[in-house]
Amino acid sequence: MTDLTVRTGLRARLDAATPAGRDRAVDALRAAAILGVVLGHWLVTALVTDGTALRAASPLGELPWLAPVSWVFQTLAVFFLVGGHVATRSYASARARGTSYRRWLGARLARLLRPVPAVLTLWTVVTALLLLTGAEFTTVHTLVKLALSPLWFLLVFAVLTALTPLVARLHPLWPLVVVLHVDLLRFGLGAPDRLGWLNLAAGWLVPYTLGAAWTRGELERRRAGALLLAGGTAATAALVAFGGYPASMVGVPGAAVSNLYPPTLAAVTFGLAQCGLALLLREPLRRAMRRPAAWAAVALANLSAMTLFLWHQTALMATTAAALPAGRLPGLHTRPDGLDWVAARLAWLPVFTLVLAVCWAVFRTWELPGPSRTAGSKVDA
Repeated sequence: MTDLTVRTGLRARLDAATPAGRDRAVDALRAAAILGVVLGHWLVTALVTDGTALRAASPLGELPWLAPVSWVFQTLAVFFLVGGHVATRSYASARARGTSYRRWLGARLARLLRPVPAVLTLWTVVTALLLLTGAEFTTVHTLVKLALSPLWFLLVFAVLTALTPLVARLHPLWPLVVVLHVDLLRFGLGAPDRLGWLNLAAGWLVPYTLGAAWTRGELERRRAGALLLAGGTAATAALVAFGGYPASMVGVPGAAVSNLYPPTLAAVTFGLAQCGLALLLREPLRRAMRRPAAWAAVALANLSAMTLFLWHQTALMATTAAALPAGRLPGLHTRPDGLDWVAARLAWLPVFTLVLAVCWAVFRTWELPGPSRTAGSKVDA
């Protein structure tokens, strides 16, 4: 049997396992959001060695004109949009079947959090070994912080999922108003920066409740997506140009203000623009997903979405650490301060992808409920 025959059979089984009424655009948007986060981190995260320790750095700090890269790859708002849509639709379906809230929530959180113990276990062992072998504390702190940074997303997403029955009909304007007032207090009236962490929930609640509005059928017309895209883009441009917000939509080490940690009003309006674009792309994506090859790639990515998300930083760090004996390699250990670093980092992306594929092969079963599912298994929502 040839490889082509195997691939064709796999595509056919995945296509047959997909319910006829499934909106494949939802899965395509989720896969695109995960891919954006992974590539974004690989492109803007550098581990620089000073001879004794590894420290985090970013080309966005050295080359601020690269900020548009963050506009392309900071796709978390799309993930929360899709998450809100899927969760509210799933909860409505569960209620119709008579499923209790506790059982519904348990199933949702189990699927979300199943891969987490593997990451925590590995990095607990790695941290202990590094400390016992005398590694610099700065290096250990840098590595652990990067490896576990995706967990903040899962925690926020889990909280919003648990609140789904309460926020299913909440208008996105209300959490947006909270973000606006928090930023006014922080940046306009000198309130403590810690107040900004209220936006960690409120900021991501905006796209999450947009997803709920999608479920209610309120965003079906193209006009809704166009208004979100135009309004979000205009508001973000004004906030960056005249409001003093950073142009980068991701955190930059050493920067006085981060748009992401915690989310600022600029990050939220930028997310509105992304959500508007995502809504406009639904119909083209539905047409594209009719192709078996395209759908197979998206379906497989969704089946392992959390594994890819949780292990992509580990793949980057494993590559960086494994190459240390070879010296300071461009794009891997050197300062991200020029176009030569950017070109070298692009060349490393296939290596990161290969290492992530190894992580996926080893840890993907943690994402599966019970016995591993085969390719012919039914594709989940």
